[in-house]
Amino acid sequence: MLELSSQTAVARPALSCRGLVKRYPKVLAVDRLDLEVETGECFGLLGPNGAGKTTTIEILEGLNTADSGEVRVLDQTWGRGGGPDRALRERLGIQLQEAKFQDKLSVIETVELFRSFYRRGPDPEDVIRTVQLEEKREAWVGKLSGGQRQRLSLAVALVNEPDLLFLDEPTTGLDPQSRRQLWDLIAAFRRRGGTILLTTHYMEEAERLCDRVAIMDHGRVLTLDTPAALIATLGADHVVEFAVEGALDLAPVGRLPGVSQARREADAFALIVREPHISIPALLAELGRQGAPLRHLATHHATLEDVFVNLTGRTLRDE
Repeated sequence: MLELSSQTAVARPALSCRGLVKRYPKVLAVDRLDLEVETGECFGLLGPNGAGKTTTIEILEGLNTADSGEVRVLDQTWGRGGGPDRALRERLGIQLQEAKFQDKLSVIETVELFRSFYRRGPDPEDVIRTVQLEEKREAWVGKLSGGQRQRLSLAVALVNEPDLLFLDEPTTGLDPQSRRQLWDLIAAFRRRGGTILLTTHYMEEAERLCDRVAIMDHGRVLTLDTPAALIATLGADHVVEFAVEGALDLAPVGRLPGVSQARREADAFALIVREPHISIPALLAELGRQGAPLRHLATHHATLEDVFVNLTGRTLRDE
C-alpha cells in the first residue's frame, strides 16, 4: 500500500468533490454535491433508493461523468483514459452494487482472472483466505450462495491491494449472518489503513462501520457528521412508536413529560423521548383521556433512520 507521511495524510483528503451535478432526461440525480473523505476513514453515503448515491459513487470511481463539478481521487483527477487514469485505477478497489461473474468459472479462477488485470497485488490464494472462501476455492461461481458471491465480489475488489475501496450497497439482500461476516471483512480492511467510501440504506451498517455519514436525498446532502452526532440532533435517545384505534389529537401528546418530538407516520405515530419510563405512562394516560385505545406500542434506541425521517418525513426504504 502506498505510504503517506502523516503531514500529507492530514493535508490532502483521499477523495473530494465540489459542485457535482449529474442530470438525466427526467431527473436531476446529483445536485451540486460537495463531499470530502479523509485518508484512513470509512465514509458512508446513506439514503433511500433514488437518492443519488450510486450515481455519485460511479462518478467518483471514474465509471460515469459529471455534467459539472470537480472530482479529486487520491490527489488526482480523472482524464480521458490513458496512463494517468490507469495509474489511478491501480490504486482503487471497486465493489459494484451488482456484479456479474462467469458462472462456470471457479472461485480461484475468478480471483486469478481479476488479479491478472493489475501490476501489483497479493497472491490470489491469500485473497480467498481473507474473504473466507477457502472451502469454496474450486466451486463454480454459479453454485455460490448470495453471501458467498458478495464475498467473492469483495475479493476481486481487493486483488490489487487498493488504497481506496468503493463499496456500493455491499450487503443488500444478504441474511443477517452474511451481512455481519461482510462487515468484519470491511472493518479488517480499514484497520490495515485503507480508506472506504460506502453507500448503504441500512442504518445499522452505517452506524457500525462509518466514522462519518452524509445523509442524501434527491441528489443533495441533507446533513453530515459522525453517526453519534447525527443521532444526538434528535434531542433524545429513544423512540416510542404506537398506533391507536380511531382519531388522535397529537398536540397534547407532544407536550407530555420527556417528549422532545411527536410526529405522525402513515397510520401510526412516533415520539422522540428522553426517559421512556416517564413518557410511556404519561402517553397511556393521555390516550385514555382522549378515548383512543392503544393498538400497538414498541420502543427502540434512536438511529440514523430516525434522523432521516425527522429531516424528510420519509423512511430510508421509501422508493
